[in-house]
Amino acid sequence: MMRTRVLLADRHPLVLEGLKRLLTADFDLVGMVSDGRSLLEAAERLMPDVVLLDISMPLLNGLEAARQLRKSQPDAKVVFLTRHAERSYVTAAFRAGASAYLLKSSATWEVVFAIQQVVRGRFYVTPLVVKEVIDPILGRRQRLKASPCKTYAGNLSHRQREVLQLVAEGHTNKEIAEIISISIKTVEFHKSGLMRKLGLHSTAELTRYALSHGFAGEIG
Repeated sequence: MMRTRVLLADRHPLVLEGLKRLLTADFDLVGMVSDGRSLLEAAERLMPDVVLLDISMPLLNGLEAARQLRKSQPDAKVVFLTRHAERSYVTAAFRAGASAYLLKSSATWEVVFAIQQVVRGRFYVTPLVVKEVIDPILGRRQRLKASPCKTYAGNLSHRQREVLQLVAEGHTNKEIAEIISISIKTVEFHKSGLMRKLGLHSTAELTRYALSHGFAGEIG
């Protein structure tokens, strides 16, 4: 199996070297650049699967670089790793085409995990960023016509709430089954029950619902 090709962009050489050491074991690092324009040139030449970049970069900032990447390299996944935790930056990043948003204060394992998630077609936002920004920035045109999660708490079983949290954290059915010691078929049964009760139709909708309604990290 071919390894995921990752291009790194950050203005600080020490950050680039640290990311290189962190990611080399799991991914194919095809290049490292220190400004937004070099990023676009390198992406055109190297055709990465994932671009990991900062927002604050010289010559062309990361947000504008991401917007241009979305046009020139629509298949490349964009992962932001930055110090900016403000809602406005997170929103702008996803509007620019991001699939994941991390902070430089995030745990190191999150970087690897986020890349793995976006390659699978999922979104990832570090728990360090406020959860209420997730629903609008993932392109939700209209808020789900559902009551707040507290209303549903009595309707969902403890197991369903467990599954809902793990779905929100990006785990596969197999991983969920292993974490809570049930069969994959039982996981699928619970997910179907959740979709029916909440009026949703896909895992992506379950994920957005869980994140925007405060289920992630709040099981009990």
